[in-house]
Amino acid sequence: MYRCCSCGVLVRKTRARRKQCSTAPGVTASLFHGTCALLLGVVLSASAFAQEVWNPYSREPRDPIEQGRIDSANDPAEAVNRKIFEANRAFDNVVLKPVARAYQGFYPKVRESIHNVAVNVGEPVVLVNDVLQGNIGRALNTTQRFAINTTVGVVGINDVATTSGKPHHYADLGQTFGVWGIAPGPSVQIPILGPSNLRDAFGLATTSLAGTYAFQGAIASVVPYAQMGATAVDDIDYRSKMLPNTDALEKSSQDLYLSIRLIKAQMRARLVEEGKAGRVSPDDASSDRSAGN
Repeated sequence: MYRCCSCGVLVRKTRARRKQCSTAPGVTASLFHGTCALLLGVVLSASAFAQEVWNPYSREPRDPIEQGRIDSANDPAEAVNRKIFEANRAFDNVVLKPVARAYQGFYPKVRESIHNVAVNVGEPVVLVNDVLQGNIGRALNTTQRFAINTTVGVVGINDVATTSGKPHHYADLGQTFGVWGIAPGPSVQIPILGPSNLRDAFGLATTSLAGTYAFQGAIASVVPYAQMGATAVDDIDYRSKMLPNTDALEKSSQDLYLSIRLIKAQMRARLVEEGKAGRVSPDDASSDRSAGN
């Protein structure tokens, strides 16, 4: 046996002479080599595509604005989500907006103190997620904030930590999942709470259940109500801060559902990138909860 010099095909050799390959060197060899190259290209392309899809770390970090546009477009249940959105909007107009506008009538110092307490109550959740994300510097910052504001700041009424160079940053389980590389999944509308995605909605539900079962004994029946009260106050405080923005958006947007969905997706993408970077600075998501669930 020997290999044909023109096309590489193995052929037998006889006593008289080597049997020449029956293929035409100029045509069939080129066709054979071209076919092999094409098949190799297809295999490599398929492999690269599979890695791109299944390995979230194969991509470089995207700009949150661009990533938010991509994430927000993933809305297979848009018809249902729009109905929930309209119900949420009706609830907002009837309940949340009037309460938020009344809350704005409080003295600024009172509103600031309420805001500070709500932020301080949420610091343990931020700490847990800092640790889960592997952000040791942020975890230390959160621990120091909680200790300073709970003691010197009188259960968080005064934000002494920020004036001492320990700025607040936001973190939740949905962000943690994003830092781990879990994709946001399809857009969803949560009753009362508003726009989210499947990943963040699961994170929110898990956090709520964990908080409920974290306490046992005599205080088990008290803690859930305390949590709900703190959350309600925090939501009203946040809604009052967002009134100018939402009022302007309602007047300027041609499709309010799409506008809010896009803004929320971009905020969440930004929050995930901040978690990956592990920054602790006044430029973080801070306590306005604009990037939160």
